[in-house]
Amino acid sequence: MSVFRPDRRSEPRDDSSDRRQFPRPPLWLNLTVLAVALAGLALAHLHRKSVHENYADVLAQRLRTPDEVNRMKESLAEMDLSREQLVRELEGRKEMVEALSSDGFYLSVDSEAKTLRFHYGGTVLREADLEVGPPATFEDEASGKSWTFVPVKGAFPIEGKIADHSWRIPEWVYVMNGEAIPGERPVMRHGLGRYVILLPHDYVIHSPPAEGSPLDGPKPGSVMIDEADLRAIWPRIHRGTKVYIF
Repeated sequence: MSVFRPDRRSEPRDDSSDRRQFPRPPLWLNLTVLAVALAGLALAHLHRKSVHENYADVLAQRLRTPDEVNRMKESLAEMDLSREQLVRELEGRKEMVEALSSDGFYLSVDSEAKTLRFHYGGTVLREADLEVGPPATFEDEASGKSWTFVPVKGAFPIEGKIADHSWRIPEWVYVMNGEAIPGERPVMRHGLGRYVILLPHDYVIHSPPAEGSPLDGPKPGSVMIDEADLRAIWPRIHRGTKVYIF
């Protein structure tokens, strides 16, 4: 018995024009997507490299130890301080010890070691040499005015920061330099320094004054550090950031 098999070759086929077709994307679009992807990978690599270089000390976690506290105690024991000064020193150092275990940025100024340290919690991110303006009292016989500057000590919040500012020369600068106070005091760009951190009672942490400024060196009673060091920590310093000065 033979089985009848229909000849499917004789059946009509679907017209290929009826089938749904998706056009291929143009070559320029493929190349654009590829270029964007490669650029993203390159930027991500550069960002990781930058973070690693800028915060290598953070990643290394060079944590402070009880030796730091002991060093503070020994330093206090060697100081010749009045009762009021000792209270300020103790309170400031107590707050700093507490800050060692915190999560936040702050500054410490070691007047004895002439070193400024930029901290994140217990980790020192950067160290810089500093100069402390000596204590001084200036008196102007003509006006009867006087100005007294004593090196600031204790714990303080930053009151503000200014950069690229113009400084009106204060009266005490002329008295300090043995000059008569002019009726109209001039304004000098970067006269106090390109970067200035404002502390309470008119004290500052500043970069070196511009060439030609009547202030040569640190402001009396205040702190001066190199411009490059201050510029490096500038983005992390804000109003309210704590400064511990000993």
